[in-house]
Amino acid sequence: MAREMPEHEVREFLSAGTRTGKLAVVRRDGSPLVVPIWFVVDDDGSLVFNTGAETAKGRAILRDPRVSVCVDRETPPFDYVRVDGVAEVSRDLGEMLPWATRIAARYMGAELAESYGRRNAVEGELLVRVRPTRVVALAGVAD
Repeated sequence: MAREMPEHEVREFLSAGTRTGKLAVVRRDGSPLVVPIWFVVDDDGSLVFNTGAETAKGRAILRDPRVSVCVDRETPPFDYVRVDGVAEVSRDLGEMLPWATRIAARYMGAELAESYGRRNAVEGELLVRVRPTRVVALAGVAD
């Protein structure tokens, strides 16, 4: 039987390995859009990621900052964390670079982090911080 994860386990789960988040936003016409994202967890529990301002997800977030991010373990016993929240956006490149580098380190490794960070902290990119308003975290869904 599934069990709720305590807060410390949620943070560990979200930060483990290179799991991608699945970001859900609402398009202008009201239809849903789900896309994968690379992200990191800030000390305050926010999820932080980059995206282009002119991408479908970037435009959706700028129009309506309500989002949901789901991260899951795709092998038994199948765990997941869903973070619903409000996206805060920054275009400040000085703020963006350290985060883009940290995200790159997680997904591409330390040796490529700086080059990917610089590639992703440029004009036209957004730094997005999802402040949780609700977290659903279940471990052992298949137990």
